[in-house]
Amino acid sequence: MNKEDLLKRSAEEREKIFRRYEQGRECAEIDPWEDPGFEVYHATDRYGFIHDKRLPSKVDPQEAKKLQIEVERQKKWLKMLRNWESPQSKEKLHSRVYKGIPNSLRSEAWCKLLQVEKVKNANKGKYQEMMRLARKYSTDARQIDSDVNRQFREHLHYRERYSIKQQMLFNVLTAYAMYNSEVGYCQGMSGLAGVLLMYMDEEDAFWAVHILLTDPKYAMHGLYKEGFPKLTRFLAHHDRILTKLLPKVKKHFDKHGLDTILYSVKWFFVCFIERVPFSLCLRIWDIYLFEGERVVTAMAYTILKMHKRSLLKFGDMDSIVHFIQVRLYKDFLYDDDTVIRELEHSLETLRKHRLDHPGPPTNDEIAQRPFGEFLEPCFEEIVGIRKEMFSDNEKRTQEIVTLASDMARESAEKESHLSVGDSVGYTGSKFSFDPSMDDASSLLDCEHNGSRRSLADTSVTSTADLSVFSTITRSQAHENSLDTHSNMSDNSVGGASSIGSGMPKQCFTSAQSTPRATPHNPSPDVLRIYVPYSPLDTPIASPHNGDVQKMHPCSFPEMNKIRIRIDNDELPTPLVEHGHIKHFRLESPETVDLK
Repeated sequence: MNKEDLLKRSAEEREKIFRRYEQGRECAEIDPWEDPGFEVYHATDRYGFIHDKRLPSKVDPQEAKKLQIEVERQKKWLKMLRNWESPQSKEKLHSRVYKGIPNSLRSEAWCKLLQVEKVKNANKGKYQEMMRLARKYSTDARQIDSDVNRQFREHLHYRERYSIKQQMLFNVLTAYAMYNSEVGYCQGMSGLAGVLLMYMDEEDAFWAVHILLTDPKYAMHGLYKEGFPKLTRFLAHHDRILTKLLPKVKKHFDKHGLDTILYSVKWFFVCFIERVPFSLCLRIWDIYLFEGERVVTAMAYTILKMHKRSLLKFGDMDSIVHFIQVRLYKDFLYDDDTVIRELEHSLETLRKHRLDHPGPPTNDEIAQRPFGEFLEPCFEEIVGIRKEMFSDNEKRTQEIVTLASDMARESAEKESHLSVGDSVGYTGSKFSFDPSMDDASSLLDCEHNGSRRSLADTSVTSTADLSVFSTITRSQAHENSLDTHSNMSDNSVGGASSIGSGMPKQCFTSAQSTPRATPHNPSPDVLRIYVPYSPLDTPIASPHNGDVQKMHPCSFPEMNKIRIRIDNDELPTPLVEHGHIKHFRLESPETVDLK
């Protein structure tokens, strides 16, 4: 295709995506699996989330008591919201926020805490302008479309494809990518906007996202900016807290090679969404919107402190990560009020040790470009041509993470006296390989088994699962643009845009889901290839010891062949053989047949 054809194709594809959201449920291109049947009255909790099992027919006495208390609190909150600026309201606000904002009043209370109305009035017409620009110029539409299709799919409002809430979420994300051109769109922002839209209308949610990213009280801009500078700083601060206040836990994690980034990214990145039960997540958000970012580090410390005994009993990295990311999401083992009391105590403990705040933001975390000024994308951005080299921020971030991970790995090897080839789990090396991990989706997808099953196992790992950041900070392909190298069909969903693109992908966590869908220099560190197998009963020779055994379901039958292209690179291509890493270098790109 020539330049004009590529631009025309990109514009048509972008317009087609926007038109589907504009048409909503009248759109004819909805696959049957996207609208699974469900029993509303038996399977939906008070927050709108759908469960695989029917809810109990009788209300639990304890729950009934909590609801009665919340009703009584509503009266006090209604009075306080009517007199928000009065000294009496400000005096009582702290205690009432920590007791929990009544769910029916969260919309108004969150808007008050964030001062959404003030920002919206100062920028009248801006949101509509950004929506118009996004429809004409957005390079993030495809990636946002994929993420909208898998965000909170177990929630009643987001369940149906192109539902009202899905339309709102798409609009907010595409418009904000135009408004904040320095961040654009980063996976994880869909979770942030998705929660806000449960309690706000469309434009309020847009300005709430902007406030969370740019107000110094929250300053999430540095979390989503290229290189994730704030995330790196928060991870380092979390390590300092563990070293000072939970030394046994820190030593236990180091013993098993568990780097902080492998279990805590969603804590800092999206404020515990999909890492704790949703009712508790809302309570944390109440306090976060009131107190600011120091709540996040305190809650991270609280989780490990409250579950210290359980964590110390686990004897391997996978069990620890599974407990933190999966089990605690399903059942935190403590009621919400107990957790909040511990959180309040943790804030005081950290304050006494001068660890309640990770310090001022670095220059890299602060927005440098003006907001709302349109920058027309270049040809390469529109059609999704990949960049030649890593940026300095990307290189610096990768070095920091690799260094921390290597230190954890070396500590684990000293404790266990295992060789690199026998180590289990993450190694931290740029060329690390773990055959037991299926892009981490086998671990992380368990968090929403209900959603995954009800959606016919077509959803992919949650968009903010950023463990891939532990090996490299940017995605291999420009998934967030209208990537003309992809042959994704218009009806494909989730993260399928990366499949069939003809380019090797980073596959440490999810080949479909990456932290920032932006391009970089192709460098196939690890290539995982899925080939449908033919179930044979004939014995085959084991590649490891020569023994004859029945074929394992993940083995490659002899008749299956795949052809891959290995690109020449300044770094040697890794080869894993019998559990050990070997290296070889190709003088020029070659085609290799694998049997």
